[in-house]
Amino acid sequence: MKTSVLTIVLACALTAGAQDATQPQTPPAAPAGEQPGQAAPTIKDPAEYNAYVGAIQQQDPNAKASALEAFLVQYPNSVMKTTALELLMGTYQQSGNQAKVVEAAKRLTTADPNNLRALALLTFLARQNLAAGQNPQQNLADLQQYCSKGLDALKANQKPAGMSDADFDKLKKQVSIIFNGGCGFAALQNKDYQRAQQYLRAAVDAEPNDVQNVYPLAMAYLTATPPDSLNGLFYIARAASLAPAASQAQIQSYGQKVYKNYHGSEEGWADYVLPTAKTATAPPADWGTKITKYVPPTPAQQAHDLVKDKTPDQIKQLSFGEWELVLAAGTPEDQDKVWSVIKNVPLQMEGNVMEVTSPTEIHIAASQDDIEQKRPDITLTMTGPIPARLMPKVGAVLDFEGTPVSYTPTPFMMVMENGKLLKQAGTTAPKKTPVHRRPTKKPQP
Repeated sequence: MKTSVLTIVLACALTAGAQDATQPQTPPAAPAGEQPGQAAPTIKDPAEYNAYVGAIQQQDPNAKASALEAFLVQYPNSVMKTTALELLMGTYQQSGNQAKVVEAAKRLTTADPNNLRALALLTFLARQNLAAGQNPQQNLADLQQYCSKGLDALKANQKPAGMSDADFDKLKKQVSIIFNGGCGFAALQNKDYQRAQQYLRAAVDAEPNDVQNVYPLAMAYLTATPPDSLNGLFYIARAASLAPAASQAQIQSYGQKVYKNYHGSEEGWADYVLPTAKTATAPPADWGTKITKYVPPTPAQQAHDLVKDKTPDQIKQLSFGEWELVLAAGTPEDQDKVWSVIKNVPLQMEGNVMEVTSPTEIHIAASQDDIEQKRPDITLTMTGPIPARLMPKVGAVLDFEGTPVSYTPTPFMMVMENGKLLKQAGTTAPKKTPVHRRPTKKPQP
């Protein structure tokens, strides 16, 4: 919530106190439609009245605070006790004495448990301290306590005596932003994302331009499990437009990465998302149709795209991992496009030794995926026994030549014959080095 909202709330308290001082010393008749007892309290004792007026008319904040403290000591049961405490709270705020502000606010909630101004101030300061990392456990507990009491006080709807309906409605709107923002911020710290979204959304709907609530609301949507990406993307983009220059770039960069991960590309971020969130105060009705979720292609679709419109020579230039993807996940037509090119053709390759089953048979992982999973994808049968001194060790990188003769799609295994160990790849054909067999992946932030 904005500091200015709190300032307005406290300023209202100071103004109300000054107005109450001008009330006559005998109660006026209740206006038409107003029940007796709803009028502003009045002081009947002249000495008490003079002490109160003398206190609130002090111009120096320190002198005013001292005079109010003296008045409260001398007249602890005064009808103006609540108003005097509100004035004291605001006066300490003016002088920058935060400890005394908190003390006065707590005294005020003891005298008037539903006092909206005191609960708003205590909520504001607890949230401010929590955000600054000061005694986080205690301030989180305080924040939860005061914001909850504040929302309960709003439900009680107890208008202070002497306050007009219009002023009371204005006060309730101002403090509701503080209470909802505080409860939402506390819920976010506790990873209670549903409540965080509920409270923060109420605060943002009431004050759409307050980045101190807009940004946490975005995070409540984006960090939930599962995330509410559509709402989160709108509010993170809006937070970027409202943030001060020092943090604007960082928020925008984060939002752009989240958008790319959701949408599959950055297209639309700069020319639609940011401008829309800058001018709109809530996601437009067509927001979900303008921002589509990225759906990664299936392995079969990836396989088809790999060989579509490619000539046999181009297919031959694909990596072993790409061949494996097509042979394992492609349609029979796509599989045939690859297999007809490489079957019975000597290939020079590189892979990792997974197992040596005999002097004439080695199991090899040749795609990066299978290397990482320590899973063989080639059975290589040698032309003759491998000498003991040349026998490769498990885990070693091996340059070899082999001729594909058959394959099994699932789990994938290609059988190669006429195997030969190579000191280095020959020049008659490019060596197939390991690459991932699934090249098309969902973008990551």
